Amino acid sequence: MAQEALEQITESPAELEKLYRQMVFIRHFEEKCNQVYRMGKAGGYLHVYIGMEATAVGWLSCLRSDDYIITAYRDHAQPLILGTDPVKIMCEIMGRQGGLSRGKGGSMHLYDLERGFFGGWGIVGGHLPLGAGLAFGSKYKGEDRVTLNFLGDGAANAGVFFETLNMAGLWDLPCIFIIENNEFAMGTRIEYHAADTELYKRGFPFGIKHERLDGMDLLQVRKDARRIIDYCRSESRPYVVEVMNYRFSGHGAADNDQTLYRTLEELEQAKLRDPIKLLEKVMIEQNLLNDEKIEAIEEEMVDEVQRIYEIADASPFPDVTEVYDNVYSDMEPEKGH
Repeated sequence: MAQEALEQITESPAELEKLYRQMVFIRHFEEKCNQVYRMGKAGGYLHVYIGMEATAVGWLSCLRSDDYIITAYRDHAQPLILGTDPVKIMCEIMGRQGGLSRGKGGSMHLYDLERGFFGGWGIVGGHLPLGAGLAFGSKYKGEDRVTLNFLGDGAANAGVFFETLNMAGLWDLPCIFIIENNEFAMGTRIEYHAADTELYKRGFPFGIKHERLDGMDLLQVRKDARRIIDYCRSESRPYVVEVMNYRFSGHGAADNDQTLYRTLEELEQAKLRDPIKLLEKVMIEQNLLNDEKIEAIEEEMVDEVQRIYEIADASPFPDVTEVYDNVYSDMEPEKGH
């Protein structure tokens, strides 16, 4: 990185290290999740954030504690960043009683409402109107909260996305729609599933500001995120961003043959822009990291993830008698309803 670019860095050394540690922790947590799934200790399905860490860390680090976040099924990173107990996250992924949804939701249904995280949704695009609803609620109450509404490039083609954008544009909702374009909707390249591959332009017909951004360079992500979040908060208007990143793992943990839709050479080329390595380079140039410290942080995070896994693995499964508890509501209906 050029000296001029280094001088423009606004993050303090302590903040840079915190952000770096978050990305490394997410990487190792997700790698462990892949292992857990392949050992048969995680039911349902599971999607990891490996290679995309800078997107979630960058955007969430620019929010206020009272803002809202909602996403689809690639949802482990967000609660980890927000400070949710990682043991509870791993317990939920492994279907254990101590999980965020008492072990009944699994990987795709993580929630932490106290920290403004509303999921974790398994239906492609199904959560988008819910995110708009959160933004509508905060605007209706006269608050200046911002809602981050994450979706994948495949969900950008869903009809519900266009319906939600229409409402957001019509009612000026403070909602940022973040299209995480990791280049493959499951195993389909974008040019095979989108007539217009510039997904950020989805905002144009609805009068919503829109742009395409880099999702691999954490410092650039934060710079863009601060600008757009400030706009939405001050103007109470929506925004559509297409964040260009690249997933290093398959679509899900069961996606074992990625060569069906990409070559190993393409994957290795993409890893030259590994977000963790890009931040490492900056910190090394600023004398904030060296090989010894990198190795120490790696070892620390591996040990911490192993500790989390062992606690979750020793935790009990939900009792079979709870199968119908909290399915909808345990409250008795009022007479006449």
